[in-house]
Amino acid sequence: MSTTDESRLGAGEQTPFAVHQISQVIGDYLGRLGMAWVEGQVSDIRKTRALTYLQLRDVDRDVSISMHMPTESFEQVTPALEQGTRVVAQTKIAWWPKNGSLNFKVHQIRAVGLGELMARLEALRNLLAAEGLFNEDRKKPIPFLPRRVGLICGQNSEAMHDVVKNAKRRWPDVEFVIREVPVQGVTAVRKISDALTELDAIDDVDVIVITRGGGSFEDLLTFSDESLIRVVAAVVTPVVAAIGHEQDRPLIDYVADYRASTPTDAAGKIVPDVLQEISDLRTARATMKQIVLTRLTALENTLAQLKARPALAHPSALIDQRLTSNQVARTSIRNRLESFLDLNTAHIRGSTTTLRALSPQGTLERGYAIVRDARGAIIRSAQAIVAGETIKVRVADGEFTTQVPS
Repeated sequence: MSTTDESRLGAGEQTPFAVHQISQVIGDYLGRLGMAWVEGQVSDIRKTRALTYLQLRDVDRDVSISMHMPTESFEQVTPALEQGTRVVAQTKIAWWPKNGSLNFKVHQIRAVGLGELMARLEALRNLLAAEGLFNEDRKKPIPFLPRRVGLICGQNSEAMHDVVKNAKRRWPDVEFVIREVPVQGVTAVRKISDALTELDAIDDVDVIVITRGGGSFEDLLTFSDESLIRVVAAVVTPVVAAIGHEQDRPLIDYVADYRASTPTDAAGKIVPDVLQEISDLRTARATMKQIVLTRLTALENTLAQLKARPALAHPSALIDQRLTSNQVARTSIRNRLESFLDLNTAHIRGSTTTLRALSPQGTLERGYAIVRDARGAIIRSAQAIVAGETIKVRVADGEFTTQVPS
């Protein structure tokens, strides 16, 4: 493109480009762009004798570009390129000025090998693991009996029927909210992510199952997409992954709250087995009944032992025994008291006799008398008596007055 042409870019309607001129300008501009490596999936292969045309489709989005290369070069690629083959191509933009179409010319192209894909997935797995997305402590428990189950699956797929059939066989009243989406291809990641976000927003959906009935390693790459893995890690509702590929596990198995080996295994995880629960309840009830009966039997034996004791078998015997003991004690106390009284009575009598014998009254009773003069003084000598004096005489049974003769 000349300086004159460049200066005319953006000119008004008074000085428009001719069609061939603008086509040449665009071609010259695009021709200065360098080569670029592009990765995608081959689709819509059309061969002519000279050129082979193909579409290179994005692996995660519904976007594609047109490419061409010599047919001879295309047929020499090993392994042969087929519909859906994942490739890396070195391309350069090619502008066809005659009809104003843009295409990409392939200079090199090769299939992305399985080993290379696995290496990329391993690197991504390590990256996500380092962020903690696979940690066990962030995994949410699966509810024992969900109100409703969200199910993301392929359209009318066997995996969907397996999950629903086996879940209803285990728990007939289970309810599903089903989202049938593509599980491989360019729209799969976006559709699965949208369905997952939608189900997570439904309040009574308590668990979400993402299922697919196995497939080749390449078919399952959708479930190792980084954007999908991050959506699974971000949702609040517990997620069960049932992709069913034992050898090469997709990354969704690591981030899901539970990894089911098959759709049937997923059904066994999300709802309990009603027959097993009934059996467990019966067993628990029988066990509790046996425990209660054993306890009652033990208490009955204890009660029987207590009732067999003399105090309870013949309660009056204990009272009689106490009455007998009390009577014996009373008799013993009475006998001791009577003996004590008799002994002391004898002592008192003896003392009384002694006192009587030694007392003046005792002397009087033996025939003696006490003589007092008029002043009441005891007369101890006959010389102390004066003739004609009145004296008082006390004898054992009384006292009288007399006068001493002249």
